[in-house]
Parts: sequence; structure tokens; C-alpha cells
Amino acid sequence: MKKHIFFKIIAAILIIAAITMGIAGCGDDSSEPGSAGNNNSADNNNNSSDSANTKTINVVWYPNESSNTHEEARAEVGRLIEQATGRQVEHKLTTDYTIAIESIASGSADIAMAMGAVGYIEAKNRNPQIDVMFANADKNGSLDEAKYFAWICVNSADADQYKSGNGYSIDNIKGKKMSFVSNSSTSGFRVPTSSIIAHFTSDNLDEDKLIEGGAGMFFNEVYFGGSHQGSTINLITGNADAAAFCDIELEPYIRLKEGAENTVGAVYEIKPGADAPFDVHEGKDFVVIASTPVFNGPNVCNPQNLSADEIKAITDLFTSAEVADNEKIFYDADVEGAMGLYKKSSSYGYAAASDSWYDPYRQ
Repeated sequence: MKKHIFFKIIAAILIIAAITMGIAGCGDDSSEPGSAGNNNSADNNNNSSDSANTKTINVVWYPNESSNTHEEARAEVGRLIEQATGRQVEHKLTTDYTIAIESIASGSADIAMAMGAVGYIEAKNRNPQIDVMFANADKNGSLDEAKYFAWICVNSADADQYKSGNGYSIDNIKGKKMSFVSNSSTSGFRVPTSSIIAHFTSDNLDEDKLIEGGAGMFFNEVYFGGSHQGSTINLITGNADAAAFCDIELEPYIRLKEGAENTVGAVYEIKPGADAPFDVHEGKDFVVIASTPVFNGPNVCNPQNLSADEIKAITDLFTSAEVADNEKIFYDADVEGAMGLYKKSSSYGYAAASDSWYDPYRQ
């Protein structure tokens, strides 16, 4: 009898153990992808010694580089990031600066290429974890003269209205129709408005007074093109009398017609064979009436989905001679049909940069 009871007890213990193992097994299933137990926290996303992170790396681009003109350059950037990390890359194209800035700040994008200083600072204010990796260098491969130019331009046919002595001035833009890029654009808004505010001191201007047009406002009408290309189109189609945009974003579409590059009085025209949206505006020209140097923009990472080793590997590759000589990114403007992100005559490769380099734009 005692022996029979003993075997019953053993059987009960085995049944309980089996049930317990089954429950544990169900718990493991809940952590499979797509289950309720799965979470996407930064700790889970980052690489660990146990298993490599194989999630896709998302790269976001401003509207300026989201055009078909830059498709090959974007693909090459993606290939290089895959080379550095061994992970697949997907590109996130945008039609609005705010989308790109929010994407890198929130972590829905892991890398933001070719940001402006102001957009980066806005994103950094929202998420202090994001950081600068590198910027396109000057023609010597350093950051010493790593600058591009913020322009205010007018159509050549109207240029006489802005003559001042032997040159040009922004004296007469007051009361005109003005086009900017985006209020998050460094060279297409922040720098030009700073120049206007400094020039028209007696008007007691600030950015808010320059955003809206109409009776009693500084400008009669104000437009935002959404990109440097869009602001230029506003000018050459007559939608705006004057427009802010930068040289580096217009390089694929324009050529110097008169004067010295990036100087007041320089005349540029839409070159033959320019891609859309300039393909129907070949030969139209405009004059630079203000030109201000701007620090080259940062290429930024959000470490939520990238390990420190991956960020270093990406930075090391992009700042290498291999990439500096990559004609899909740094192109020779003298070669017909050559296209990339930056002209070799202005930028030789990328150089490592830091957050503090952009402190002047925090003022």
C-alpha cells in the first residue's frame, strides 16, 4: 500500500514538472518576432556579445538630396554603410525638412546625411544622444575652409533694381515677394534672415517678422520652396522677386555665366540637360546679390540602433581616401554628365567633425 502511494506521489510530481515546462515554453514563444513579448528598446537593438544586430539601417535625406538627380549618390552611400557594418540599408526620402529632422531625433532613422547645421541643432535639442560623425571637407581634405555659400538672388532681368555703386545690395528687397527654403534650413533661411536683420537695423526685425508677408510686414509675400531647388524655381518662374538658396544644392543644375563663383554680382544660368525641375528652364539666369559663407553640414547618427563600433567603422570608411576618390559622391564637374553630392574642386572627401564645431549656429 505504501509502495503504491509512493508511486502516485512520484507520478504527480512528474505531471507538475511537465506542466511547468510547458508554461515556460509558452513564455519563450511570446518573445518571438511579432509577438506581444517582443520590444524594440535601444538595449535590444544594440549589438551584444551574444548576437549581432541584423536590423536594417535607415538613412534619411533632406528634400534636396531626395530628388532623382541624387539617386546614384544615395545608392553609393548606402553601399558604403553596408560595407562598413555588414547590415542592409534602406533610404528614407522626404519632401519636408521637419520630417528628416524628426526622423533622426526619434530614431526612426539611424543616420541623416547632408543635414544643415540648424536642422542638426534642432534634432540635437530634441534628442541629446544624436551626434555628428563627419562633414564634407574643403579642397584640402580638412575642415579649415569647409564652407558653402548662402545666396540671395534675383532674376537677371530685374537686377538693375538692386544695383548699388559698382555692385549689388539687398537694399531694395523690402516690400518684394521673397522665397526661402524652410525655416529649418541653415543657408536657405537662418543665414539669409540674419543678414537681412543685420542690414535693416532700423526696422527692428526678427525671424517672425520675415516669415509672413502682407500689409505692414517687411515682405509683400513670403514663400517656402521646401528645398533649395524649390526656392530657385520660385525665383526663375517669377513667383518670387528674390530668393534664398545655396550654391552646393544648385551645382548639378547651373553653371557660372559671368563673374567669380560665390561672389556678389556673379551670374548663373540653368545649364543644358539639367534634370527636373530645371529641364524646362534651360538658359534662365539669375544674379547673386548677397553671398554668405556657411559651415559644411553634418552627417549625423542616432546610436539607438547602432553600436559604437559600427559608428566608428562608418566614420573611418567615409573619411578614408577610398571615399574621397569615389566619383559617385565627389564628382569632377569638368567631366560631362558627372554627378554626385559634391564637386571635387570644392570638397576632397569627408573629415571627422564634432558637435562643438557647430556652436556658432547655436547663437
